[in-house]
Amino acid sequence: MSQKVISFHYSLTDDDGVVIESSQGRDPVSFITGMGMIVPGLEREIVNYSVGQKGHVEVKAEDGYGLIDFSKYVQVPREALPKQEVKVGDMFQSSQSPLPFTVKEIAEDHVILDGNHPLAGEDLFFDIEVLEIRDASEQELQQLQEMMSGAQQPPQPGQEPEAQA
Repeated sequence: MSQKVISFHYSLTDDDGVVIESSQGRDPVSFITGMGMIVPGLEREIVNYSVGQKGHVEVKAEDGYGLIDFSKYVQVPREALPKQEVKVGDMFQSSQSPLPFTVKEIAEDHVILDGNHPLAGEDLFFDIEVLEIRDASEQELQQLQEMMSGAQQPPQPGQEPEAQA
């Protein structure tokens, strides 16, 4: 079976229905099937859709950004942070990880940072509309393989692009 390029619009909400992210007003998201470009639970469902089809997809945490991995929590001295005034929820980029670290706890002399994806441990709720399905070209597959071999992961729905972190 050839790999497909699927383009779609989506709205991602949490379990309270609050919109976390949406492609509305932007270009649709496109991905190549089987390459790990979007969360597994969403890909597993969207490949069964046809052009023009709309739907609601619920993705459990383990099929989204994974369960919380407490080994990714780190304690750092406050003076090691780029700014001294921090609050729970602040995010910091590190050369150690492509994902930002989120401040989870603040003590007088240190903070606890969480290196998990910000949506790890969360069930995800997508409203989607498939706009296009076509065969992936050899050039697209080659470009993606080159990008992935450079350890640069393409952005995924629900994942902040690095420039915004």
